[in-house]
Amino acid sequence: MNRIQEAIQQSIDIKNALLGNAEMLNKIQQTADIITKSLQLGGKIHFCGNGGSAADAQHLAAELSGRFYFDRPPLNAEALHCNSSYLTAVANDYGYDLVYARLIRGTGKQGDVLIGISTSGNSTNILKAYEVCREKGISTVSLTGATGGKMKDLSDLLLNVPSTDTPRIQEAHIMLGHIICELVETKLFGRK
Repeated sequence: MNRIQEAIQQSIDIKNALLGNAEMLNKIQQTADIITKSLQLGGKIHFCGNGGSAADAQHLAAELSGRFYFDRPPLNAEALHCNSSYLTAVANDYGYDLVYARLIRGTGKQGDVLIGISTSGNSTNILKAYEVCREKGISTVSLTGATGGKMKDLSDLLLNVPSTDTPRIQEAHIMLGHIICELVETKLFGRK
């Protein structure tokens, strides 16, 4: 098998593992339910990550705030890293570890949801944001790799992809995110 086939097979194997995991399927539904409830009650869905996971956070926030499968009203969702002036100022003045914690302290409110995306589950800036979420009554959902890392203990829901290979984990994260977006959109607006 050449490397191309091997990489595709690895991705398929991880997705098959997710498909066969009833507990994970239940947690995916629970995540969609928490997000839907928050939005129905006027809450906001915050996303955060670093590197490729920041790109995924922004992508998924856009699926909710823009549109996904069909035209419908926008949903209140945003990735926390999108204001580069804020991000660079806080990183410079307080340290990068606090960029998400300070923003969630200022903009988050009880009933919101913060979705943290980290292949290792050990991103300090997400962990510090989760601590603020605990204080404020904001639900936390983590998309991580196999172990869940340190985020495991601070997450209300942990969607830990059964892999330690960063590209394969990220491929599964975007798939899970898309499924969640579809479930939320359908629950709020019906199937078009």
